[in-house]
Amino acid sequence: MLARIPVEDTTALVVAQPPTSNDPGGQKDDFGKSSPLGLLLLVLFFIAVFFLVRSMNKHLRNLPASFDDPAPADGEGDDKPKG
Repeated sequence: MLARIPVEDTTALVVAQPPTSNDPGGQKDDFGKSSPLGLLLLVLFFIAVFFLVRSMNKHLRNLPASFDDPAPADGEGDDKPKG
């Protein structure tokens, strides 16, 4: 059957350094501030999304209302032999 595994073989020992009191944890003077480059990228993304939506709307307007085959008119059935 199954052998019993000792608890010492199944547990892990985690070692972590205690936080020091003088470490702000990444929240220094510039924390949370954005740069002008970030604003420029955001504006460029909004412009790109605008043009993508506009292009998609143009393509969607050109689609037919339905992709179903049109019903054959009277006398034009495929089951009649031609000639």
